[in-house]
Amino acid sequence: MGKKVTVVGAGFYGSTTAQRLAEYDVFDTVVLTDIIEGRPAGIALDLNQSRPIEGFETKVVGATTGPNGEGYEAIEGSDVVVVTAGFPRKPGMSRMDLLEVNAKIVRAVAENVAKYAPNAVVIVVSNPLDEMTALAQLATGFPHNRVLGQAGVLDTARFTHFVAEELGVPVKSVKTLTLGSHGDTMVPVPSQCTVDGKPLSSVMPAEKIEELVVRTRNGGAEVNNLLKTGSAYYAPSAAAAKMAVAVVQDSGEVWPVCAWVDGEYGISGVYLGVQAELGATGVRKIVKTPLTDDETAALKEAADAVRGKQADVANL
Repeated sequence: MGKKVTVVGAGFYGSTTAQRLAEYDVFDTVVLTDIIEGRPAGIALDLNQSRPIEGFETKVVGATTGPNGEGYEAIEGSDVVVVTAGFPRKPGMSRMDLLEVNAKIVRAVAENVAKYAPNAVVIVVSNPLDEMTALAQLATGFPHNRVLGQAGVLDTARFTHFVAEELGVPVKSVKTLTLGSHGDTMVPVPSQCTVDGKPLSSVMPAEKIEELVVRTRNGGAEVNNLLKTGSAYYAPSAAAAKMAVAVVQDSGEVWPVCAWVDGEYGISGVYLGVQAELGATGVRKIVKTPLTDDETAALKEAADAVRGKQADVANL
């Protein structure tokens, strides 16, 4: 049986994720689904025609899905399903503004994933991220380890980019980390950030670090406001695709992701941004990062903020 990944939603985020997954050439099949008639098939045909140029063999399949689950049979047997479905933010909107409208969409998608790809690992990227990840787990009924959200990989990448740009150094010499939630209660972890192995605090003044932390927290909104329509998708799709590959290759790579926390850091019963080891079962285990007292307090605060909102999604 060849490896199969599905991307639900053929907007900019979904179609770019499908392109990245196809070009990695580690899957036999990438399925792209959307509710807009013909759009996924058109994108699939276009991507397949790029195969001789880019030199990959992965086949891309497009499927239009209907309101009652029509078309979802195309995802059957998927090892990984990336859920990008839902509305993106418009300038001035918060991620939370999308809660109700996207909850209905994500719930319907999750129920169809449970029906047609009951063994899949689900990676959620729809906003508001932490809440939609919790909802997808409830709606699929999958064990918590098989439903996770993409946020930390992206937020960390943004933070790393800003630090590298500020210092004029290669991005590969910078290591940063953000935990917590995707949004206002994002918890950057300066104690774990280094430049060429040296602590970030030794090469950058505290107020500059704080400025870049705020910019990271607002990273999506900054892109939004420049684009005017639509939201970021190049960096987010790179993050989601890397996570899908880690799962399908059972790599054991450690990435910051939105995962179910049950006891780690003294936090229980909530989806939260933490570092986790990824593999074929989704989250193999949460990797506890050494944190300062302040960072631990901020993480607990983020957990409390998200927990209340995640409890609300059960009724949406």
